[in-house]
Amino acid sequence: QVPLRQRNLAYSAQNIARTYALTPDDVAMCVMPLFHIHGLMASTMATFYSGGTEVVPPGFDAMTFWPAVAEHQATWYSAVPTIHQMLLLRNRGERPPGSDNLRFIRSSSSALSAETMHQLEARFGAPVIEAYGMTEASHQMASNPLPPGERRPGSVGRATGIEIGVMDDHGALLQSGTQGEVVIKGQSVIDAYANNPEANAKSFTDGWFRTGDQGVLDQGGYLSLVGRLKEMINRGGEKIAPREIDDVLLQHPAVAEAVAFGVPHSGWGEEVAAAVVLKGDASEKELIAFARERLADHKVPRKLFVVDKIPRTATGKIQRRAVAETFTAK
Repeated sequence: QVPLRQRNLAYSAQNIARTYALTPDDVAMCVMPLFHIHGLMASTMATFYSGGTEVVPPGFDAMTFWPAVAEHQATWYSAVPTIHQMLLLRNRGERPPGSDNLRFIRSSSSALSAETMHQLEARFGAPVIEAYGMTEASHQMASNPLPPGERRPGSVGRATGIEIGVMDDHGALLQSGTQGEVVIKGQSVIDAYANNPEANAKSFTDGWFRTGDQGVLDQGGYLSLVGRLKEMINRGGEKIAPREIDDVLLQHPAVAEAVAFGVPHSGWGEEVAAAVVLKGDASEKELIAFARERLADHKVPRKLFVVDKIPRTATGKIQRRAVAETFTAK
């Protein structure tokens, strides 16, 4: 259990509102469920803190989303990449009515590919701001800045209101440019898990909370996530970040969604595989050849599953191990 105290939540709401310069004139379109920290804090509590207006439809529907945005003159929305991709698939023509009201589009809770970011900005005409959050930090930890600040595709931005570092396996903080485990500390971060000394011993080092995410901080403080430590593909001792493979496959014009993962292999321990959802015509052979032109040989998927949809949690997040189990069990 993650015991979030009032002081954690209050600070997080203030932090998010400050990051996006929210005012009483802003109208947030809440499409994330309120049982999830993303919808609860980013869309709702931050809006309440700023004195703005919150619009909560009964559920997300890509067909009714833009009419609702236009009706209520929403100025921003925050969602997982799954929802952004559904909106892109539904709106392939002219800029939809209501999108001209948006100050920005926020993305969090799962990795946003650079390709999806560019498509969103081109299609809907608003800057896309990727952020980084987790329940143990009362949601937001880092975010790209609003314009005119530099928003970097593939990066979750800079620390917002808390400290972020990168640590090695022995608890030493690493210099910028060095890959390691992302660690955090600050007013929105939990003191400890409830009644779980073992988890606390593994998760806290010298006051830093270990997120379980692998990442790199550059000299400007921008954080790039490589992936979850538990989701890295171990092919014959080579650690492969599945997100890199996702990003390459998503560059193919026929691919709408892509998720790479490791599958058992008798010789290598694990081999690279991927599941893709198509929005055009492409064969498995063609997609593998496309990946081979852009990836080192050991990172190229040896097996591609072309599917109608990719399994997700109730909040639209993808858990790679669960996806791997779904397709390798068949």
